[in-house]
Amino acid sequence: MDPVTIGYLGIAALVLLVILGVPVAFASAFVGIIGISYIRNPSVGEGLAGMIPFANSASYSLSVLPLFVAIGFLAMHAGITTSAYDAARKWVGRAPGGLATATIFASAGFAAVSGASTASTAVFTRLALPEMEKRGYDRAFAAGVVAVGGTLAALIPPSALLVIYGIIVETSVAQLLLAGFLPGILSVVVYLIVITVVVKLRPGLAPVEPAVPMIEKIRALPQVAGVFSVVGVILVGIYMGWMTPTESAGVATAIILLMAMRKRMKLKEFGHGLLDTVQTTAMIFMVIWGVMVFVRFLAFTGLPASVADSVTHLEVPRWVILAAIIVMYLLLGMILDGLGMMLLTLPVVFPSIVALGYDPVWFGILLVKLIEVGVVTPPVGLNCYVVNGIRPDIPLESVFKGVTPFLVGEIVIIGVIVAFPDLILLLPRLMN
Repeated sequence: MDPVTIGYLGIAALVLLVILGVPVAFASAFVGIIGISYIRNPSVGEGLAGMIPFANSASYSLSVLPLFVAIGFLAMHAGITTSAYDAARKWVGRAPGGLATATIFASAGFAAVSGASTASTAVFTRLALPEMEKRGYDRAFAAGVVAVGGTLAALIPPSALLVIYGIIVETSVAQLLLAGFLPGILSVVVYLIVITVVVKLRPGLAPVEPAVPMIEKIRALPQVAGVFSVVGVILVGIYMGWMTPTESAGVATAIILLMAMRKRMKLKEFGHGLLDTVQTTAMIFMVIWGVMVFVRFLAFTGLPASVADSVTHLEVPRWVILAAIIVMYLLLGMILDGLGMMLLTLPVVFPSIVALGYDPVWFGILLVKLIEVGVVTPPVGLNCYVVNGIRPDIPLESVFKGVTPFLVGEIVIIGVIVAFPDLILLLPRLMN
């Protein structure tokens, strides 16, 4: 049988196993080992299965992942997130949809100390959602704000997805982290515009908040100083060339740890933070190991090169192919989680993107943005399931209903990213 055909069969088998509920890590490793054993021989398959986990883990660049994960969980368990939300509420509470606006700002702040979208959603489901309900906000609208706000963690540095993307496609992690900052800010602005428009059209969704004295606003500023410190260390340290992404992550983790100690974080909470970090890191590495075995199998079949060659010889403008890839990711986002979607498709899609002349850093930002859309769209909008899981009294349909207005904003953001790639590449180019 032709090796390329075997590659297609391997992809079909992998998709089938994922649909049947087999975790991506195990499904990809299984298909990869069987495929390599068939193309070469069983001893080669077994040997690579033993070598790849170590070869892809014993890397200095990968050490940034557990550090980014630790920043988020330590901040959450130390109550730093609560302080950031309180400060945002005092400063923007009087704006249309004030608490919803504060939730987006606080989510952006948490995104600056966490690379996990679901973790951010879980935090603000417990923190912001009850506050909005208490003030008389529409429950579906409030749930949608929380779910969408969680997506900011995927773009605003530090972002675990951008790090994983950089490792898989061998692109500068530092440039990716810098490139994610402006699109992250753009996302915040668009979300705030959506909230303002929705509340203006339907004032009953969000009551007006009472005014907060300026002295209280000023007193709240030190509560977010640590968050700004983390952002500054990561962005300025990388941009100025003073630190690598791993070094900046280490310094940022130390800042968060010092803040946690200042807030008198209990030993039990510290233990929970470390345990959550270990569990999440182990899950990410398991997926990386499994998918790397599958990627090696695809390399043996020659499928990625074949697809890239076919795509570049299509007699259509390259934007048509890009549009097809965007639609594909939007559809995949409805049935796959972001990490699995990225790891399963990049081995085939990325060579085509490069062959078409698109910038790898720019495509990484576009891909992560498409993943953000996927985690809030039915039927497998993971962030929406997180909200429903923590608050089962809010039906899943209501969460998706609350997210719907923001999907219009997401289309606008994707359009800006595609139409103005220089906006994405501004900071990485200045770095050079």
